[in-house]
Amino acid sequence: MPYHKRSELPDAVQNVLPEHAQEIYQAAFNSAWDQYKSPDDRQGDDSREEVAHKVAWAAVKQKYHKNDAGHWVAS
Repeated sequence: MPYHKRSELPDAVQNVLPEHAQEIYQAAFNSAWDQYKSPDDRQGDDSREEVAHKVAWAAVKQKYHKNDAGHWVAS
């Protein structure tokens, strides 16, 4: 299901990512949710939701990384 507001994001996202990274995650998840609607558009047996979460994390990792203290910071 798409996320309409950041407060709907999973706790694992809200509790570790800065606000801007959460916005990236939300936008990427929602886009992937629409893009991979059909099982034919997905590789393997991943569900639509699993694919959307993977895409969202990949999008975050393009702009953010974990520092030595384990906190997500802008790259």
